[in-house]
Amino acid sequence: MPTVSAHVALTLAQHIDAVFGVMGNGNAYFLDAIETQTDAVFTAVRHEQGAVVAADAHFRASGRIAAGTSTYGAGFTNTLTALAEAVQAHVPLVLVVGDEPTSGPRPWDVDQIALASAVGARTYTVGRADAAATTVIAIEHALTYRVPVVLAIPYDVAALEAGEVPEAPSPRIPAPLAPRGEFADAMLDEIAAALAGAERPFLLAGRGAWLSGASSALGELAAATGALTASSALGRGVFPDTRYDLGVTGGFGADGAMELVRSADVAVVFGAALNQFTMRFGELFAPGTRVFQIDTAPAATHAHVGGFVRADARLAAEELVARIGTAGSAHPWRETVDVAAARTYDAGDDLAPDGRLDPRSAARRIAELLPEDRVVVSDGGHFIGWANMYWPVAAPDRMMMVGTAFQSIGQGWPSVVGAALARRESTVVLTSGDGGGLMAIADLESAVRAAGGRGMAVVWNDAAYGAEVNLYGLKGLAEGPMRIPEVDFAAFGAAVGAEGVVVRTLSDLDRLASWAEEDAATRRFLLLDLRISGDVIAPYQREIIRVNS
Repeated sequence: MPTVSAHVALTLAQHIDAVFGVMGNGNAYFLDAIETQTDAVFTAVRHEQGAVVAADAHFRASGRIAAGTSTYGAGFTNTLTALAEAVQAHVPLVLVVGDEPTSGPRPWDVDQIALASAVGARTYTVGRADAAATTVIAIEHALTYRVPVVLAIPYDVAALEAGEVPEAPSPRIPAPLAPRGEFADAMLDEIAAALAGAERPFLLAGRGAWLSGASSALGELAAATGALTASSALGRGVFPDTRYDLGVTGGFGADGAMELVRSADVAVVFGAALNQFTMRFGELFAPGTRVFQIDTAPAATHAHVGGFVRADARLAAEELVARIGTAGSAHPWRETVDVAAARTYDAGDDLAPDGRLDPRSAARRIAELLPEDRVVVSDGGHFIGWANMYWPVAAPDRMMMVGTAFQSIGQGWPSVVGAALARRESTVVLTSGDGGGLMAIADLESAVRAAGGRGMAVVWNDAAYGAEVNLYGLKGLAEGPMRIPEVDFAAFGAAVGAEGVVVRTLSDLDRLASWAEEDAATRRFLLLDLRISGDVIAPYQREIIRVNS
């Protein structure tokens, strides 16, 4: 007869086809059922944090919810940083874990419900009679609130026979939030009138707009108003017409593009949280700009917002298009500016003054060589500016930064695992620093195994925690704790089956050009170990230095 664990696995597999994790005592029966009784694909990682990170990246790359799994105790506590990131980033996933017996905790058990709650994740605990129903409730909670949930299987319940698996209802997902009430209608009228009368209209969209499916409606709105457009870092590519798009706002934005944003007289923001980085620490818009925001948050998320509508980005954009019509703007601002020139970044030098590779020129050259059909996943650290500035992507689900919401590093390698399974035809490109790369090195093997010849990594190796050196080192603090002995990541890659290349000059990147031409089925995972200068500071980091000085 099916066990409680089988009830969980069989029900989960009706809605989730990808499971990532590390096997242990607490989830052994669950994984056995996943492997032998379902069509779900289990992919092993080497550290429990990677189980959550891979499920997180899988959703960001595909929009399909995935599951992670770990054992109880130490296995569960290893997931907490990644679980906190998924909470902060509003990523739905299910973490299936073992837990203490129903008879009470053993010496090695911890209060897992309290720990999950402390980072913002709710726990659902299954029993012998309700495992299938509880599993559906957990999935429904994750999808409804866009958060990770923990699904716990007590140790003494996991292998109990539970009878035939009952037919459980499908999760119910709320309809998109429509603008409601006279205040919302009046504000939409005001926004439409402001856009129609604007001389320099500007539209900004974030990941929330992409998740709502607003891309087409936003394109129509931009065309109808003659607006220039831009996105948050997590919304890159959301506007379909790149001719009038200024790229990413904030510290990743080009100086010329950000000057154009400051000249806007009306700005409407869709599905972007307007955090300090997107807003350039409050300096994105000029004091005279009328700023409106449309979001599902309960209220405006920045003090510079003068008008707010709580609504789904797509529905609100469609309402605005209907109000404005498609006749086109009487003030075609975007036809008068050179968007391409405004988006230009500093090309950099071949080598920095210290003789090491200039990350700007390296990033520019890599962009020329990367396969067009690519998904970029990023770890956290000073280096994040280079990929975000120099590597364009086609849509928001092709550039993800797992770790930035919680300001953590060390989640890059397992991100490759989730993205590779989600996008089986694309090349997955990891951008990582040496600090984060070392922190998560256990899952280098997982990345190489999961992606194979469809995967590659760029490690920006400056032998330091660059963000700390650039902030605290410049303040005169002791730099010893900020430095890392130079590590041979190419050798690390070779040890687990990848091809490792040390890159000291731009000509060393020629191997990327030839690799991109090879058959993905026969080539190996490529790891580029870029020996870059730590003296070249990314523009976004200079903003942080300025604000914190």
